[in-house]
Amino acid sequence: MSVAVLLSGGVDSSVALALLKRRGVTGLVAFYLRIWLEEETRFLGDCPWIEDLACARAVCRRLSVPLEIVSLQRDYFERVVSYALSELKAGRTPSPDIFCNQRIKFGLFAETVADRFDRIAGGHYAVVRRSGGRALLARSPDPVKDQSYFLSHQSQSQIARSLFPIGHLRKEHVRKLARLYGLPNADRPDSQGICFLGKIRYPEFVRHYLGERTGKIVDARSGAILGEHSGFWFYTIGQRRGLGLGGGPWYVSGKAPEENTVFVTHGDFLNETLRGEFSVRDAHWIAGPPEQRRLQTKIRHGPAITGCRIGNPARGRFSVTLDEPDPGVAPGQFAVFYDGDLCLGGATIE
Repeated sequence: MSVAVLLSGGVDSSVALALLKRRGVTGLVAFYLRIWLEEETRFLGDCPWIEDLACARAVCRRLSVPLEIVSLQRDYFERVVSYALSELKAGRTPSPDIFCNQRIKFGLFAETVADRFDRIAGGHYAVVRRSGGRALLARSPDPVKDQSYFLSHQSQSQIARSLFPIGHLRKEHVRKLARLYGLPNADRPDSQGICFLGKIRYPEFVRHYLGERTGKIVDARSGAILGEHSGFWFYTIGQRRGLGLGGGPWYVSGKAPEENTVFVTHGDFLNETLRGEFSVRDAHWIAGPPEQRRLQTKIRHGPAITGCRIGNPARGRFSVTLDEPDPGVAPGQFAVFYDGDLCLGGATIE
């Protein structure tokens, strides 16, 4: 079996490569995808991919695995970054990492090497199962690191070709294996934030493309003007930090893009912003729509998961009723649905 391994320079993908090597997989080739926005790193800080690539090369030398570099910056901008910017400009909350996996890593890249490799492997915390001739995606046993949310828009064929060698492990076990195998990045800190930004601060990236426009910060309950902001696109529903308001805590509870206004609610009244029901559109199911209406959902990446009831999933748009209302439900976010530990797919919150 020939396997193309997505190697980022981090410990997770490095251990995934090491495990495949130790299993005796002979057709192994590691690939480093250059998706960093180099123009932005030039303006906003150091080029983060240089350090990542150096780590990837060191790991491949240690494991005697060939490494190839594939440049996908232009495609990445067109397929992922432009989506994120358009969503921000419309006042919605994007999740670009979902489309990074679907459109780039297991999309364009997988198509590019389809004639050379049987499988595409990554250091993702998720599990692939097979049942009844179908490929299924399951959550990792590590609830904090689980990445099924970001893999929720994979197609059936993409999941079928995917390998996640560390998906059944917890992070602490992965670190131990990295040290056991003598990997040079065993103690390297995990990367944080959005996939294409690296060390670039998110507000600086947004400012570079969308600029600044002064607007009002308004108390949603009283209508009082509490302060000013430099652009509604810097804020998302449920946000607490970065508001610069006294007498808090204050939380972003709404936005009016056409007026460039950000609405906030004091923590004492946060329960008034809870949403227990919302609608979703553009549903994507990994192995077909579920028959049952009682499921669980995540509305953001992380360990939190809650029970829900959904409308007719056979339609592209349906309602979602949460067992536990949430103050951070934002248009543009993805609601990802689960049946136990199986990730069924997801849809965009309206």
